[in-house]
Amino acid sequence: MFLFRRDEKIAILKTVPLFSNLSKRQLTELSKHTDKVKIDAGQVMAKEGEKGCDFFLIIEGKAQVKKGRKIIRNLKSGDYFGEISLIDGEPRTASVMAETDINLLFVNKSSFDHLLKTVPGLQKKIMVSLCTYLRRAEKVKKM
Repeated sequence: MFLFRRDEKIAILKTVPLFSNLSKRQLTELSKHTDKVKIDAGQVMAKEGEKGCDFFLIIEGKAQVKKGRKIIRNLKSGDYFGEISLIDGEPRTASVMAETDINLLFVNKSSFDHLLKTVPGLQKKIMVSLCTYLRRAEKVKKM
């Protein structure tokens, strides 16, 4: 079992681009709604095409991201997935399977939606982060 103090959770969450511009207070509120989970090797954590509702941040371990049968990315400690479905609740764009045992932090959609409604300024900062993400994606696309 792994445990994190709130300050450790905040430091970890701040590394995620979606949350990087949040204030200490906003990160503190987010950390209160963040849980820990251990996933066994071989377990599917997200399945392409299925409705998604959780965001995951890998603390320890490795995973593979697949579209269809093709591996499109390998994930490791510090990587994350599920941010798009966390926000829009739409089906997953890819599958993610644990390659090794994995320790994760996660936020579920109902907690995230509650935070968006109750934490002042959080909605605007998340929108700005999403715009930044989209601009970067467009630059990569043009290359």
